[in-house]
Amino acid sequence: MVTIKCSVCRRKLFRYHKVGKGKILRLYKERIEADYSIHRGNEILCPCGNIVGIDVGPWIKMKGGHFTVSGARERGFKEKKRR
Repeated sequence: MVTIKCSVCRRKLFRYHKVGKGKILRLYKERIEADYSIHRGNEILCPCGNIVGIDVGPWIKMKGGHFTVSGARERGFKEKKRR
């Protein structure tokens, strides 16, 4: 589970189940546990006005540099099998 925060004001925006390695480029909606952001049309904003992503249907396309991530990712099926 990771916490995604605004890079401008450091407010919490999402609690998200991240699976696997790599950067967060998209947030799949079924993996979002808590959403504290503001949705205006297809834009996803922080309460401070910073645009952090764009709603593209089944996921949210995140804008790099507009958010920070903290927490630990969850192990995916492939990673559990390698142990």
